Amino acid sequence: MSKIDKIEILQVDLTPKVVRTDAIQAFVKQETVFVEIFSDDGSSGLGYTYTIGTGGSSVVALIRDHLAPRLIGRDPAMVEKIWKDLFFHTHSTAVGAITALALAAIDTALWDLRCRRAELPLHVMAGGAQECIPLYTTEGGWLQIDKQQLVEEALAAKQQGFGGSKIKVGKPHVSEDMDRLSAVREAVGEGFEIMVDANQGFTLSEAIRRARHYESLDLAWFEEPLPAEDIGGHARLSKSTSLPIAVGESLYHPAHFREYLQAGACSIVQVDVARIGGITPWLKTAHLAETYNIDVCPHFLMELHVALCAAAPNARWVEYIPQLDDLTAAPMKIENGYAWPSKRPGLGIDWDRDKLARARLWDPLVFR
Repeated sequence: MSKIDKIEILQVDLTPKVVRTDAIQAFVKQETVFVEIFSDDGSSGLGYTYTIGTGGSSVVALIRDHLAPRLIGRDPAMVEKIWKDLFFHTHSTAVGAITALALAAIDTALWDLRCRRAELPLHVMAGGAQECIPLYTTEGGWLQIDKQQLVEEALAAKQQGFGGSKIKVGKPHVSEDMDRLSAVREAVGEGFEIMVDANQGFTLSEAIRRARHYESLDLAWFEEPLPAEDIGGHARLSKSTSLPIAVGESLYHPAHFREYLQAGACSIVQVDVARIGGITPWLKTAHLAETYNIDVCPHFLMELHVALCAAAPNARWVEYIPQLDDLTAAPMKIENGYAWPSKRPGLGIDWDRDKLARARLWDPLVFR
């Protein structure tokens, strides 16, 4: 049995390539926390997690003070046991975002190590269900973009082969949303998907009202219309509209998805591998959704989600938001509007170690 004999923690802050605003916030930076786990047999795995501007230091502190020390001497092959042990060790702060994000950094590192040992890429190790996944883009749909640019960006995405484009909604009046969305629909035609995302910005009554207007545009889904904690509101909304309701980026445990699915409160699952706590619970959530015959269309982290989506038979879309190009030697493979998982052993992300070293905020924290 091999044992974990060293752990390194570092943080890199990334500035978004375009201005990103939605109904409730601006995405000013991605605080990316890395964890590298080393085994006494010479193998290692590099995992990561992220926030969108706040909480990165809290994630680092939780890993440094409470999680990393408990990994030394453990068998890295026991991924499920380690995840469960760490989850219960931090139960006073779980279920919650900071704990889930910290667990994700460790769990993705363990999966990277496991795949490298087995000499298999993640999408095969985790299931091997699909060869490639369709892409939709979010980069041309932010709320601050004016109508003309919105149309131009959607047409450009269609020309580039994307299957759809996500547009942020939540203008002060529904007529403003409809003016923007209608212009895009008229420009791209019926065969190009339009997704809309409210980022939890509406009350139930306003979400019902806006969904009634949006229905005429044949949208692919209505994302995060209400605060994530309002399961009952999502159930009422789902029953009132023909639009698919998408949730998931603000849920932090598979049990939360189970509650949504049991209540009929969503019809698209957008589980985020960092916010759910890693690959281990991500796969559980994807397979749970499969038992309900519901698609998985994960939130963000396309470089990691491409492999996970290829592992799950009910994965439908990968969201295109490029963020890691400044830290990798090669970008995610895209051909004709499809994302292809890497065939290399591990997570499939081609990290550039020199770039990571130059971009880190401080020297790695080392545990032995």
